[in-house]
Amino acid sequence: MALSKKRVPLEGSTRQPMPGARRIGPADSNERLSVTIHLRRKSDPAEFRSAVQDATAHPTRRGKHLSREEFARMHGAHPDALAKVREFAREYNLTIDKESPAERRVVLSGTVAAMSTAFGNIQLDRYDSSRGPYRGRTGEILIPDDLAPHIEAVTGLDNRPVARPHFRWSRSTRGSIRPRAANDGSFTALQVAQLYDFPTNVNGSSQCIGIIELGGGYNVNDLQNYFQNLGLPMPNIQSVSVDGASNQPAPGDNSPDGEVDLDIEVAGAVAPAANIVVYFAPGSDDGFLNAVKTAVHDSTNNPSVISISWGGAESVQTRQFMQAMDQVFQDAATMKVTICCAAGDDGSSDLRPPDEPDDGLLHADFPASSPHALACGGTLLQGSGSSITNEVVWNEGRNGGATGGGVSEVFPLPTWQNSAAVPVSANPSHFKGRGLPDVAGDADPASGYQIIVDGQQGVIGGTSAVAPLWAGLIALFNQSLGHPVGFLNPALYGVSSNSGSFHDIVTGNNDISGKGGPYAAGKGWDPATGLGSPDGAKLLSTLSGR
Repeated sequence: MALSKKRVPLEGSTRQPMPGARRIGPADSNERLSVTIHLRRKSDPAEFRSAVQDATAHPTRRGKHLSREEFARMHGAHPDALAKVREFAREYNLTIDKESPAERRVVLSGTVAAMSTAFGNIQLDRYDSSRGPYRGRTGEILIPDDLAPHIEAVTGLDNRPVARPHFRWSRSTRGSIRPRAANDGSFTALQVAQLYDFPTNVNGSSQCIGIIELGGGYNVNDLQNYFQNLGLPMPNIQSVSVDGASNQPAPGDNSPDGEVDLDIEVAGAVAPAANIVVYFAPGSDDGFLNAVKTAVHDSTNNPSVISISWGGAESVQTRQFMQAMDQVFQDAATMKVTICCAAGDDGSSDLRPPDEPDDGLLHADFPASSPHALACGGTLLQGSGSSITNEVVWNEGRNGGATGGGVSEVFPLPTWQNSAAVPVSANPSHFKGRGLPDVAGDADPASGYQIIVDGQQGVIGGTSAVAPLWAGLIALFNQSLGHPVGFLNPALYGVSSNSGSFHDIVTGNNDISGKGGPYAAGKGWDPATGLGSPDGAKLLSTLSGR
């Protein structure tokens, strides 16, 4: 079919096959698929930047944040853009399945043949890879030039997995789940909260914690047993289906069930009175982005903090996907929603061979590398009662994992990190990028979290545990202050080192090659553990202006 209008490349949409993937053949032309068109905001860019800047002020100096309804009215999709997408769908025989002005997205469905033509006669093929089969494309997406000014990203044509769960089993479990001895160095989430001096006069009441999951599921009986063993009430837990995914437990050594249970159990133990809403979505860029948009703009459950324990190296993502996700995180900031992201479990390389062959470069993990996320790194924690006896960078080498961290090659250094002495990238680019993580917490599987998953007890670590740990702590902050703290990063970087709000980690590095690497812990912020692990009570006092 001849293209009826001039076409232009969609910036940042270039795709290559996954490393090691093998092309099987063309996708079935009659196969039906869904594609999401992500639109730009209707508001003036300068106006929106002003709203974001207001949202990044210290929590005690911020104006009234936008409600989700106010955001949709002021910064949603423009009616003209929606009309153009409808016209585009009619021209190429595509069906509009969903239209959300607030989320600025339109979901279209159609055959492979129709989608290929609609987006510039692109070739969709079937591939086999170490992470399973997928439908993929190469090259750029081409869009009509009159529609181009309105489009931020197009996702769904390619359905490869773009993120991994960032959790690691304790070595003694050897990938399976076994009971652990009481003196093995592991902790319950309550013990970790005690060591970090989390506020004890609040429980997360009136708060909602959103959790993003890209696979796996949970069993209610496991959660009931877990909270009963801790002597805690069972939190109110709900599931939301995004793009057809749902709560589907699938027991097995490599099952993402461990991720799902870890997230719920850690956040729920820290803030047992909070509502916990789990957003299940497919693991493609389309599913991931739609899940976060659904959570951020959820006016029914109204989460004030969202935990994301999935991610992947910036180098395996498209620029359009990363920019679109960062835009959603900016949406969240204007509505005072905090986004906590795990910084990765594969050290400063952030690659996991053989699925992702080592290219000799260092990589930041996305979406933690977004400058509008609270990136959560990992430590090895040792303590007794309420006293920390030692805390260093989590680094157990290639097989045992290490905290992610480093310098973004995509996002420039944000102004609130100007005084943090973030180094330039250690890669040949020497890019002056956003440094991560921002904060840290217990993540080494050797000092991991005792959980229940698929009917058995086990110990799990990874920065996956740190994101829900901080999400639970922020829910406590929100309850105590009587308002959401929202985008915290600028305030955290302004905290005085004399306040005792952070345990500064000064020992270790996150290089898994054993050579030492360029990113090591040190006094103040560092690209392995950020500002350090929290003293919850003192940090709350600082944020409240006391």
